[in-house]
Amino acid sequence: MIAKGLEGVTAAETGISHIDGAKGHLVYRGQWAKDLALHHTFEEAAYLLWHGTLPTPDQLAELHEDLVQQRRLTPELRRLLDALPRSTPLMSALQCAVSSLAGDESAWPPTRWQALQLTALLPVITAYRYHQLSGTPWDEENHGEMGHAAHYLFLLFGRPATPAQIRAMNAYMVLAMEHGLNASTFAARVVASTESDIYSAVGAAIGAMKGPLHGGAPTGVIRLLDAIGAPDQAEPVLRAMLERGERLMGFGHRVYKTRDPRAEALRDVCAGLAGGDPWLDLAVHTERTAIRLLAEYKPGRELYTNVEFYAAAVMRAAGMPASLFTPTFTAARIVGWTAHVLEQAAGNRIYRPQSLYTGVMPSAT
Repeated sequence: MIAKGLEGVTAAETGISHIDGAKGHLVYRGQWAKDLALHHTFEEAAYLLWHGTLPTPDQLAELHEDLVQQRRLTPELRRLLDALPRSTPLMSALQCAVSSLAGDESAWPPTRWQALQLTALLPVITAYRYHQLSGTPWDEENHGEMGHAAHYLFLLFGRPATPAQIRAMNAYMVLAMEHGLNASTFAARVVASTESDIYSAVGAAIGAMKGPLHGGAPTGVIRLLDAIGAPDQAEPVLRAMLERGERLMGFGHRVYKTRDPRAEALRDVCAGLAGGDPWLDLAVHTERTAIRLLAEYKPGRELYTNVEFYAAAVMRAAGMPASLFTPTFTAARIVGWTAHVLEQAAGNRIYRPQSLYTGVMPSAT
């Protein structure tokens, strides 16, 4: 029997995260991901995924300082990014920049320092390329006092974000950093299983993340909300889409058969960005309307809001254009990718699944 898409196939043992789609559970190394998002920083969650425990105050301070030291573009990286054609998409630029970091000494085994280096650099590369393509000035001022999420927002917009925006972006990045053996993480582990370098593994993961079925869902949510435009149009627009058999982006999930715990956490955080924000008001009204209509049109399917719906709300409320949604997802997921690469290396066996030949056989001789 063939499991298309490897549906239901267990391909690895992991201590990094646990997902129970029937119960709506997401656990990072023994901690509820929702609690981490609401009560801990990106740095604390990253340390947990890399090391297996939450950091002490001294360990957290050391991690913060290491990230600060690594979050600056080298002259070589800047020249590489400057040389790329403007037609090169941001995600492809990220892939190219990450691949350029590999050297002969970095081949195998991967290290936690490399994981930290990549985590520190991806937001900087993203912001630099964004300013290149936008024609806006680049300010690489390295505010050492800023946390990871706050510094990323500063690099993008050239000004400190509000506390509510920082809290929301931090929560999103914690919730997006890890989610089991998804397509991009599996791609990273497959490459790592060949004993290739961590940069090549992450480059493969970025290639998978570029696909609209994986990293493009928040952009689809924006298109949905733009099509609705105002709360009083939510029901007629959504009803017409369901009548045509169209999918509502931001609702339902391949794994979760009940409420997505990541969406619930972001919904709580979004309350801090409310207060007359028409975008968030539209998102909240659309969610309520969509869940009611989905129950009407697809009874028994248990289709609820997934993380991409409120991810779009958070990033749009922070002022991000849609072109930054997937790169921002990538800047968060880098932690999970590198944790899985490190885990793969610790007990490696090359991936080599079988395939079933469905072509014709040559004539007997």
